[in-house]
Amino acid sequence: MLLTTVFPPPDLRKNFDQEPLGKEVPLEQEVLLQCRPPEGVPQAEVEWLRNEDVIDPTQDTNFLITIDHNLIIKQARLLDTANYTCMAKNIVAKRRSTTAAVIVYVNGGWSTWSEWSPCNNRCGRGWQKRTRTCTNPAPLNGGSFCDGQPFQKITCTTLCPVDGAWTEWSKWSACSTECTHWRRRECSAPAPRNGGKDCSGGLLDSKNCTDGLCIIFTPQDYATGDVALYAGLVVAIFVFIVILMAVGVVVYRRRCRDFDTDITDSSAALTGGFHPVNFKTARHDNPQLLHPSMQPDLTANAGVYRGPMYALQDSSDKIPMTNSPLLDPLPNLKIKVYNSSTTSSSPGLHDGTDLLGGIPHGTSASGTFSYLGGRLTIPGTGVSLLVPHGAIPQGKFYEMYLVINKAESGLLPSEGTQTVLSPAVTCGPTGLLLCRPVVLTIPHCADVSSSDWIFQLKTQSHQGNWEEVVTLDEETLNTPCYCQLEAKSCHILLDQLGTYVFVGESYSRSAIKRLQLAIFAPAICTSLEYSLKVYCLEDTPDALKEVLELERTLGGYLLEEPKPLPFKDSYHNLRLSIHDIPHSLWRSKLLAKYQEIPFYHIWSGCQRNLHCTFTLERYSQASTELTCKICVRQVEGEGQIFQLHITLGEHANSFDTLHSHNSSAPTTQLGPYAFKIPLSIRQKICNSLDAPNSRGNDWRLLAQKLSMDRYLNYFATKASPTGVILDLWEAEHQDDGDLNTLASALEEMGKSEMLVVMATEGDC
Repeated sequence: MLLTTVFPPPDLRKNFDQEPLGKEVPLEQEVLLQCRPPEGVPQAEVEWLRNEDVIDPTQDTNFLITIDHNLIIKQARLLDTANYTCMAKNIVAKRRSTTAAVIVYVNGGWSTWSEWSPCNNRCGRGWQKRTRTCTNPAPLNGGSFCDGQPFQKITCTTLCPVDGAWTEWSKWSACSTECTHWRRRECSAPAPRNGGKDCSGGLLDSKNCTDGLCIIFTPQDYATGDVALYAGLVVAIFVFIVILMAVGVVVYRRRCRDFDTDITDSSAALTGGFHPVNFKTARHDNPQLLHPSMQPDLTANAGVYRGPMYALQDSSDKIPMTNSPLLDPLPNLKIKVYNSSTTSSSPGLHDGTDLLGGIPHGTSASGTFSYLGGRLTIPGTGVSLLVPHGAIPQGKFYEMYLVINKAESGLLPSEGTQTVLSPAVTCGPTGLLLCRPVVLTIPHCADVSSSDWIFQLKTQSHQGNWEEVVTLDEETLNTPCYCQLEAKSCHILLDQLGTYVFVGESYSRSAIKRLQLAIFAPAICTSLEYSLKVYCLEDTPDALKEVLELERTLGGYLLEEPKPLPFKDSYHNLRLSIHDIPHSLWRSKLLAKYQEIPFYHIWSGCQRNLHCTFTLERYSQASTELTCKICVRQVEGEGQIFQLHITLGEHANSFDTLHSHNSSAPTTQLGPYAFKIPLSIRQKICNSLDAPNSRGNDWRLLAQKLSMDRYLNYFATKASPTGVILDLWEAEHQDDGDLNTLASALEEMGKSEMLVVMATEGDC
């Protein structure tokens, strides 16, 4: 009996499972057109048409067709305004989806303001005007017109011109020998200003002052007396010239005789019989002391010119030489990259202890990782770095580190109304070649239940400036990372190592920041004074850990479990007060009724370890019991009350130990020990979900089930979208991670075969 294999007949259904929808998008925005082709035998191939022309992403890189057949326009251009059609075809037939019209519109933008017009009033108060037009750019394809006014007016005042005017004439002067007297006036009543006219008329006035008694000579009288004077002057000049010429002749003859004598003397000098007094023989000891422009003569008897010697430039103009370096020394970091052939001869390769020699203990971790990956954790801080399997090139070993930066307030990236929500964390070294993203986990103190937040991830450049990496919910295909935000931490998929910090800003001043209040007291009190410190900290593990270590060095201990406090972006300060002190035994040294911490000191997040101190004084050393109440609240906001019962000298029940139990946790995990999902199970899940299918139960549904679907295009651009999602799951569940949550998601997806694999190979 012959067995025959029955193949289903070729077919292609008519209706698409999902068709693209028309959209109106602004210029340069990303556009996603979805298409799920009909089922067919064999499976249909998908092409996209723009105005009936086939789209080729290799020719136009602004287009991207994902593995699940969606079309992405990376940055919408005006020329992308068109009709788009999804076409599916196999050997049986072709099917076309409904046409989706994409309209790329341009919102209007204002041009720059024109120059202010001249003041319309030439004298006194008026106004000036400037204009702008909605042409930068002009609205297109239904884009909105510019908001605001096309002109502005301001008042102006032009100074009025003032014409000059004369003062009164002065009194007449005394009568002069010429029988005249004078008077004057000034152009200063008022003086001309602001372009006014000058005074017309003369400044001086004169007149005869003897009523004709003075004898007045006529010009003819003066001319007759001057003739004799001029004649005598001409004769005197002639005689002077004759005498001068005679003296010149005598001098000339004497010089001719002296010239003959000089010739004779010069001949004698040439024969060595005479040396002029301004020439001397050269010194043999140091010929370089001569004038620097003269070439030294090495002969013993040569005559050398002894010109004036000039001092060198004063030493005060020289650069002072000190023992201090011109640049600050770099941290004691040793960064190495090993080839697989050299690891066997490198003792202590995995401890990484020499990598962070200059970093304070408890704020860093380091280790050496290979192709198998691993995890760095800073205990008690909530900061970790997951290096996935395959992130490091095969055959390479990277020494990597993780550091919490205790930066000064001026170095943190808070700007305007932004607030720093996490510690600044450095993962390095920078510039490493990574084959897949690593996952950096940092804690934050934002109340994410409030929808008023604008979250940003920032990185620090080599110049020390803070630059925006991504604003959440505004990602594009060019965004270099992905942020998975949870209630108290943020998991960041990174392709580049560096220094990162998480910041936020509220839309309408209603965002809430989580704070924690911690009260410390001295462990030993030998004086009459007793101080209670109330710390106001961000609600992150690293902030509390830092204060615990600080107070431990100062001899303080934690009185009660820290309490949370919601702090609202409302400009209101934080107010602290102490009440119900037993006044018969204690008194408060606080002069005011309360203390306040300014709003911005808290909201900016740039100032660490903010606290207020209440100093009490007991009347007797015998008083060892203290009961009081401390109230902490934001003005017109939330608050907390601490009811304290303290016995001085007894702190056996200190809460310090409750927050330091994990300080000895391992900081470095290597290879399979760092991951919850066994490698074999992981590979089978990826093989099952990476390929898209028409029912949609692929990696996209897994991301949705695990609440990682905020921006699926990031995963779609990766070689294994499922693998990146599982890396993110590993980072989220590093503390409580068993495979039950993942198994539940796979079960809801209908992937029962994966449950069998996990049950047989994993620990579910």
